[in-house]
Amino acid sequence: MKHAIKNIHFIGLGGSGMSGIAEVLHNLGYVISGSDLSDSATLRRLAGLGIKTFVGHDASNLESVDAVVTSTAVKADNPEVLVAREKRIPVVPRAMMLAELMRLKQGIAIAGTHGKTTTTSLVASVLAEGGLDPTFVIGGRLNSAGANAKLGSGDYIVVEADESDASFLNLLPVMAVVTNIDADHMETYGHDFGNLKKAFVDFLHRMPFYGTAILCTDDAAVRDIVP
Repeated sequence: MKHAIKNIHFIGLGGSGMSGIAEVLHNLGYVISGSDLSDSATLRRLAGLGIKTFVGHDASNLESVDAVVTSTAVKADNPEVLVAREKRIPVVPRAMMLAELMRLKQGIAIAGTHGKTTTTSLVASVLAEGGLDPTFVIGGRLNSAGANAKLGSGDYIVVEADESDASFLNLLPVMAVVTNIDADHMETYGHDFGNLKKAFVDFLHRMPFYGTAILCTDDAAVRDIVP
């Protein structure tokens, strides 16, 4: 990606997942910009890092952009999405850009209906305390790092794997954790709990044959997906 793409624009930059990916890419040397409907502490913090931020979505925000990243909340008729399509600029869902980041390191993905942010924070903290200096993208602020994302020098990247929109099926981790499976975001799965459980199985099958799955089998639904 680095040879073909330099300038990346995020639509919905204020979201925790989007801002984390943007910050890591910024620290990797990409030129990052982004917009959100309203101003926030997140936008102001990113602006302080040198990321160009916009309050409000407008076609004029997409100057000299090579790729656009969208959050799940961004609709197809968003003016920035429309101008990107018109200019034939690639429009990439958040999870696909996260998957690209994971290709650079050994990916550890934390999945589960509940506890993803806490577990991702714990894993990142343990690796950091062990001197492994991980990269991480978390849906909440990790107090010890003072941020929800960090580019580390180590071999590992730790991320949250979001099942709410099935976007975790874009990820290719070498290690995966499933904390629990509960009947949430069922509209994504046709209100069929079996479809939700199958999605978690499909997520685990995204790992290579040498990958490691850590399943919290105190949860009944997680036990159900164990072969």
